[in-house]
Amino acid sequence: MDQIQKPRVLFICTGNSARSQMAEAILKNIGGSKFDVYSAGHEPSTVNPFTIKVLSEIGIDWSKAQAKGLTEFLGKLHFGYVITVCSRAEERCPIFPGVGQRLHWPFDDPAAVEGSEEEKLNAFRTIRDEIQEKVTDWYGSLSK
Repeated sequence: MDQIQKPRVLFICTGNSARSQMAEAILKNIGGSKFDVYSAGHEPSTVNPFTIKVLSEIGIDWSKAQAKGLTEFLGKLHFGYVITVCSRAEERCPIFPGVGQRLHWPFDDPAAVEGSEEEKLNAFRTIRDEIQEKVTDWYGSLSK
């Protein structure tokens, strides 16, 4: 018997170190049973430690996450949704064959904030909360 495949969602930003990682983690947390969720970057670096910290504050263990490049997915998987979470990624995002829907949710880069550790942490919390609200609203709209 054929198994019904869950829609795949790919979140993209430049480095796959903060925003796309947060979006992936949050959607997996609230809707992981209904989607296969991934994230990637144009220029993958490493997952920012502040990303791991602010996700842990909302009960998501993301300590084993690794940054991934688009080449891991391009031409290998078909996605129901490709969602860019930064303007630079939206400008540079390649065409993904077979994508059901492409969305753009621009969020400020928390890693660009300069200042004390607490100021940086607060920037990551702000973006995490904005992403959580957007992902939750989007997920809710699909469930109607």
